[in-house]
Parts: sequence; structure tokens; C-alpha cells
Amino acid sequence: MTVTLPLVLILGVGTLAVVKFLGVRPWVVIVIGLFGFYLAHTFLAPAIDGTAKSGVQIVNGTHH
Repeated sequence: MTVTLPLVLILGVGTLAVVKFLGVRPWVVIVIGLFGFYLAHTFLAPAIDGTAKSGVQIVNGTHH
């Protein structure tokens, strides 16, 4: 049986856990999210995307 979860769902749950259990203020999470949004529109976006995909493949055990 294979279960698939979108990476954004996992990151969202992790973000909620950090805010709740570690006491990070919500405005800090918003600032970091905006930084990520703007970073996605730079020349670094393909490298970040490739790294995230490789990491997911390693976790899933599908890395060649």
C-alpha cells in the first residue's frame, strides 16, 4: 500500500507544530514564508527545486 502526501501539506503541518510547540510567533512564520515566495522568483529557484526533489526521492527510497 502506497500513501502519498504533498510536500506542502507536510511543511504546513510542520509549521503549525513549530508555532504551537516551540512558541514561534506567527508573524515570523509569515515573514519567512514571504522570503521563500520571493526567493522562488530568483535564479536560485531551480537549484532549490532540484534539491527538494532529490530529498523527497531519498526519503521515499526512489533515488537512483
